[in-house]
Amino acid sequence: MLMKTEQEAYLTLAALCARSEHCQWEMLERMRRWELDDAALARVMARLVKERYVDDERYARAFVKDKVRNNKWGRRKVEQALWQKRIADDIRERVLDEVDEEEYLNVLRPLLKQKRKSTKAENDYELKQKLVRFALGRGFTYDIIRQCIDVDEVPDED
Repeated sequence: MLMKTEQEAYLTLAALCARSEHCQWEMLERMRRWELDDAALARVMARLVKERYVDDERYARAFVKDKVRNNKWGRRKVEQALWQKRIADDIRERVLDEVDEEEYLNVLRPLLKQKRKSTKAENDYELKQKLVRFALGRGFTYDIIRQCIDVDEVPDED
């Protein structure tokens, strides 16, 4: 693996963070691959945080916004992804609580409507079960799924 000096690591990571948001854990993993010693790793990370190249809360906000709006993920899937990136519990909860329930509903309704068109089922019960499993797999909570499925049962008057 390519070894870097402390200054090279800092410059590389600062340039990377200037282009897009990254969390501390991602930066630490990169530096470990470059085989920086623990003291240098800590100094580089402290400098990146001090100069606001890395900010886990800012990263979490951007991550949540991106995953909910673009990838159509639900709260549970986003929460798990943030946990895997070692984002602190308090930051995770605070950022996820900022997302309005209405936004999740606005993401899930069209998803379920589209999925309903392509799902084959023997009866309404089976169709509903398949839609619930689909939405759960996307990380939506059961209460939000129920709201969307119950609303979708009213036939469109197109």
